[in-house]
Amino acid sequence: MKQLFEFIPIILFFIAYKLYDIYIATEVVIVATVIQVAFTWFKHRKVETMQWITLALVIVFGGATIYLHDEQYLKWKFSIIEWLFGIAFLSSHFFGKKTFIERMMGENLSLPSKIWSRLNFSWASFFIAVGFINVYVMFNFSTDDWVTFKTFVAPGLMVVFMVVQMIVLYKYIPEAEE
Repeated sequence: MKQLFEFIPIILFFIAYKLYDIYIATEVVIVATVIQVAFTWFKHRKVETMQWITLALVIVFGGATIYLHDEQYLKWKFSIIEWLFGIAFLSSHFFGKKTFIERMMGENLSLPSKIWSRLNFSWASFFIAVGFINVYVMFNFSTDDWVTFKTFVAPGLMVVFMVVQMIVLYKYIPEAEE
């Protein structure tokens, strides 16, 4: 449910883009992201660091897109967010006792240290690769194609990646006791 909640601003962005244009859609995604973070704060009294960073980047790059009337700023925001996620995952190999992915999933899954490291590195690689794919799409395809990529293809890539991860990790899931 949490993942669906995080896609609401993206879905609203897509709808606004299809009904109006990239600039109205940018305004919608800024407002939706502010509301999303505010809701998270009031409900949990905590907002994750990456949500704050995402909010800041949406406001800065979205604001630049609207103010300068140049959609490239918004398009760059997606790559920067993906690269920041990738860097966060990579840096967790060097800081702290657990990798980023182990901190997120460690309570639900018991894996050897080597597997946690590989899993974390694969997530870092995934985020960095998606950031570069976004750059390719934004420079080689239309804005319509970019919006479709950001709204459907990139999340689809993540779903496929997660399914592959689950298949690989299946052998480490303990069997339920009878």
